[in-house]
Amino acid sequence: MTTLQLVLVLLASAVFVVVVFRSLNLPPVLGYLLVGAAIGPHAFDLIPDSEAARHLAEFGVVFLMFSIGLEFSLPRLYSMKRTVFGLGLAQVAVTIAINIPVAMLAGLSWQAGIALGGILAMSSTALVVKMLAERMQLESRHGREVIGVLLFQDLAVVPLLIIVPALSQAPEVMAETLAVAALKAAVVLSLILFFGQRLMRGWFHIVARRRSAELFMLNVLLITLGLAYLTELAGLSLALGAFLAGMLISETEYRYQVEEDIKPFRDVLLGLFFITVGMFLDVGVIARQFPWVAGLLVLLLAGKFVVIAGLSRAFGAQPGTSMRTGLWLCAGGEFGFVLIAHIKDLPLLPGATLQVVVAALVLSMLLAPLIAQYSEKIVMRFSASEWMLRAAELTQIAARSMSTEKHAIICGYGRSGQYLARFMEKEDVSYVALDLDPERVREAAAAGDTVVYGDAARREALVAAGLMRASVLIVSYADPASAMRVLSVVHDLRPELPVVVRAVDESDYDRLSQAGAAEVVPETLESSIMLASHALVLLGVPINRVVKRFREVREQRYELLRGFFHGATDAADDLDEAWQPRLHSVVLNPGAYGIGRTIEELGLDRFNITVSLIRRRGIRAFSPSPEARFEAGDVAVLQGVPEGLAAGENRLLKG
Repeated sequence: MTTLQLVLVLLASAVFVVVVFRSLNLPPVLGYLLVGAAIGPHAFDLIPDSEAARHLAEFGVVFLMFSIGLEFSLPRLYSMKRTVFGLGLAQVAVTIAINIPVAMLAGLSWQAGIALGGILAMSSTALVVKMLAERMQLESRHGREVIGVLLFQDLAVVPLLIIVPALSQAPEVMAETLAVAALKAAVVLSLILFFGQRLMRGWFHIVARRRSAELFMLNVLLITLGLAYLTELAGLSLALGAFLAGMLISETEYRYQVEEDIKPFRDVLLGLFFITVGMFLDVGVIARQFPWVAGLLVLLLAGKFVVIAGLSRAFGAQPGTSMRTGLWLCAGGEFGFVLIAHIKDLPLLPGATLQVVVAALVLSMLLAPLIAQYSEKIVMRFSASEWMLRAAELTQIAARSMSTEKHAIICGYGRSGQYLARFMEKEDVSYVALDLDPERVREAAAAGDTVVYGDAARREALVAAGLMRASVLIVSYADPASAMRVLSVVHDLRPELPVVVRAVDESDYDRLSQAGAAEVVPETLESSIMLASHALVLLGVPINRVVKRFREVREQRYELLRGFFHGATDAADDLDEAWQPRLHSVVLNPGAYGIGRTIEELGLDRFNITVSLIRRRGIRAFSPSPEARFEAGDVAVLQGVPEGLAAGENRLLKG
């Protein structure tokens, strides 16, 4: 088969898989594996197991590791260090440690046990994060634990790609190989990180100033493949070089643009990689070994659940949280296939064993969405303390809303929810806000905002927030699925209550309106109205005519502005969240440096931050003057970018 024929067969298969599996709402990675098994040498033999196919697929791993490197943020790792390097490290280490004696009892070597443990320890980052985001649980307690463990698993792949292939060598040679590899890795890391960090930002700045998308893309490919080639020359893996390239770029302001540019290459090549992994599957062998496949599947799901839930509990999580973490992470992941691809040609694990492992991983990933869907019912069924926590949570919500009547319920306390709450305060309208981000709730509550932890899509939480006494309910986040659940609860309990729902654009307008929303506010249309109003006034149109025109548009439910012509520039760039202003509450406990000093004396303005509020004994002072002096027990609410907020907090507390 020629290279062109190979590429055409792979592309046709990939297109077919993505269309079918997207329509079934299943992860395409499973389709790639199944199609690979169908067109591979063990089935219809459309593609032989050739070097050309392997080399093409290896680029998928390169771009995958590059993407992981882009996510490697030192500040983020530091903020999650206990979860990442505590729970994450323990999970991978314990899983590998358990597999060593199991492999030896099965007649395999201890080296095979390490390889098997590394393969089974991985969970699917792409699949799990997507499901967490869809359920709005990324910032929940178990969501943060899951993300921390996944982050360590992603990082652990880098040393495993070096260690696992070396395990196939004789013990005396293996020790020497690992020592040399560690020395090479240390030298390469030092050179690249020390010199590369200094050069990368300046070089990207030079390229970006040319204002050429073509040049920018070529530069990204050059750096990614160039560093991968350098690490391969040093006797290390291509994946390590790609990971380092992503790390270097992640510390520059161009990381988000690079991530968007590289995504099509990564997804396409990664799909081809999974097709080649699927080609390794021999359906005949799996059918004959199905009892072993089923047994390993049960051991994988049950074993990882017990290990992860137990470790989560040991790290201080509540029983319900630890069970959720275990259920979300018990399935296998794509990095298991990456490790299998690197060892399948080595005399480490027998071919039949690898077939069983691959089949069990595929089946576990097929079951992962089902496990996630029923995780709440499983936790509520088997965790007695979860009922107590739910009751305590609802009691806390009810306590904050008990004294309110004819108030507003704000679902979601992100940026929009907080702005809305401030408008409510200005008009002396009481409100109760529900949010699922514990850190945001803690900081906002410390500043005096009426916000509590709770899932707005749950009937019990809305009732506890005073749904039966409220005058209006506002869904301040743009998530149609969650908004539909909120509307369903309101329709059942208080169908006359007006509900205002935020939406991204007009595509969900009819669906949300028919579900009972009194008003749907599409972001794109409102921003267009504001832009047009300013432009018309500047063009000389009388302001009363502008106001009248847009009042008519709103009264007609945006009918005049619904729909637009799509263009190539409609893919909006993601905002660089690291440079967006935000609020941060700082409690001045006795002994804090700022006590007894004024805002002016502390010089907080040099960090480009402002003190927007001081809360003292329940009284809140907005926009305090520079002469305002801090006292013990004050809560200072700082406004600025994260870097400035960290410096300002350090100044207030330590000097």
